[in-house]
Amino acid sequence: MPVSNIWHGDPHTFGRFRMRIRVDVVTDVSRLKWDDVHQPARGVVYGLLEEHDPSLARSLHDEGWGGHPLKPVGVGGPQFKGAPPKRGAYTTSPQGSVWFGSPVPEIAAALVSALARRAEIVWGAARLRIQGFTVEVGGPTPVEGLVELRTATPVILRREGRELLPGDAHYIERLERNLVHKADVLGLPAPRGLRVLEAGPRRRFSVRGAPRVGAQVRVVMEADPRFVDAIRSWGLGLDTVQGFGWVR
Repeated sequence: MPVSNIWHGDPHTFGRFRMRIRVDVVTDVSRLKWDDVHQPARGVVYGLLEEHDPSLARSLHDEGWGGHPLKPVGVGGPQFKGAPPKRGAYTTSPQGSVWFGSPVPEIAAALVSALARRAEIVWGAARLRIQGFTVEVGGPTPVEGLVELRTATPVILRREGRELLPGDAHYIERLERNLVHKADVLGLPAPRGLRVLEAGPRRRFSVRGAPRVGAQVRVVMEADPRFVDAIRSWGLGLDTVQGFGWVR
């Protein structure tokens, strides 16, 4: 299987706070079911982890990481370059990709190891044949100060059981709180001065029979460069293991 920039050896030799995997895929279906855009992501991630390290998969699922309930895993669901637009349909093309990531070396290594043994990913009703994958390994950049991030999938945030959209009261507060929790998990300084610069349209998906409502966002914040790398491998907001909040 073609792989570039791949790692071999001790998982701790990964760039500590950034590891993203782009898996190139093709599929025979012309479109995905809307319920299959995000719903399968969680099962795919835990299935990969289970193949490599069942105890890691079970511990992450049941307990979270580092004494926190958060799961430091991100997924960008199937995306198809040049897919023909069609109203009401999630169309595909021969140029598909699925992204995975984690700022935790043990989790990242497990994902890479499992993917290296796979010929396909079953994503809902679709079979995605793996053509190869690329591992982006990188330590923190030397640049500090303001950084801009844009998501490829909707960001999910909640307050008192209600899902929030950009512009809603408490949106910034809840997103900041989520980022502070992620910084705590990784032992990194929390970001400051978060602002939303742009927001996409409201999107609604069904996941295990429950609605997920959110929007893609472009944000700016002042952050430690190690934390920026971590978020690029993890995502913004909640339900990142379900494919939400993935950073472009």
